[in-house]
Amino acid sequence: MAWVLLIIAGLFEVGWATAMKASEGFTRLGPTILTGVFMILSFILLSVAMKTLPLGTAYGVWTGIGAVGSALMGMFFMGESRDPVRLLCIALILSGIVGLKLTSSE
Repeated sequence: MAWVLLIIAGLFEVGWATAMKASEGFTRLGPTILTGVFMILSFILLSVAMKTLPLGTAYGVWTGIGAVGSALMGMFFMGESRDPVRLLCIALILSGIVGLKLTSSE
């Protein structure tokens, strides 16, 4: 169950990062509120997952999901670069997430 919560927490991290970008420096009310709500939910779920998962694994996977998800959101919805080197870097982050999961004792 901790892994499911951790993945959901990572998805909320993608949500708050995306909403923060859409808030245009917290000048738009709706995205600003979403940023706060998604941040709180992400941190709560991360903290619950950390009750049973190792710190390094949980935090690494959470930030990795956030980084990869945010980069993909930027590429698919915000016109950010899809440069092959950038895609390779995303693949390296994904391999790190998988490696942390595979070497976790939980």
